[in-house]
Amino acid sequence: MKWDRFFHFREVEDDPKPFLDHIEDLRRMLIKMIVVLGGMMGAAFAFQGTIIAIMERPLMAIDVERTSLTNFGVADPLTIAIELAFYAGLVLAFPFLTFFLAEFILPGLKPSEKRMLYPAAGVSLGLFLGGVLFAYFLVLPPVLDYFFNYSQSLNWHPQWSVRQYFSFTTQFIISFGLAFELPLGVLLLVKLNILNVEILQRTRAFAVVVILFLAAIITPTTDVFTLLLMAGPMYILYEACIIVARLMERKARRAAEAQGEDG
Repeated sequence: MKWDRFFHFREVEDDPKPFLDHIEDLRRMLIKMIVVLGGMMGAAFAFQGTIIAIMERPLMAIDVERTSLTNFGVADPLTIAIELAFYAGLVLAFPFLTFFLAEFILPGLKPSEKRMLYPAAGVSLGLFLGGVLFAYFLVLPPVLDYFFNYSQSLNWHPQWSVRQYFSFTTQFIISFGLAFELPLGVLLLVKLNILNVEILQRTRAFAVVVILFLAAIITPTTDVFTLLLMAGPMYILYEACIIVARLMERKARRAAEAQGEDG
């Protein structure tokens, strides 16, 4: 597969394509996703020691002397390294995966609109990484400290298994990365004139319910503390969407007025 075809939109024909042709387009998209994700996973696996050290740092910050991870599975070191490589590869491959998905579902875009997908993919990556970094530096340490101290308050010695710890932290961080994609989805609906500032403002109460529901689904724990730590930033991002949407509408209104004066 040539590289100039690797990032290429499928053409839209006047006549409807047969069902099997759509299946073939889907197959090509999945192959490209697998190739990129596999390559990123391989690169991440080569630095497994660094990734493991990074993931253990929030735990070590709690209580270095009394905090330790226990390995109960014979094959856990290898399987966990592979799982961490998958999650790290997913983070690195995220903008490519979203671009390939757009190639498949949005082939009828105008050339100018297609060019917007490149910065959109960059924004998507920025939001995703922003959520990951926010979770890693600001949310994960107090969450681990909370559970650690809560366990000690019950006179239990916290001794977490390697598998449980890495499963929790990776799902926790990835969940925040996905949650931070909310503004991109909302602004896309605004751009398509499905939503506007008036609707966003009028449905604030409904948005709070939806945000709490989504936070409850994607958080790896069931405690209210973690749920609120995720729902809070999501609501702030929703309010930011209203501000950006207002600026977008104002810009579109000015462009329409300028075009009318020229006409």
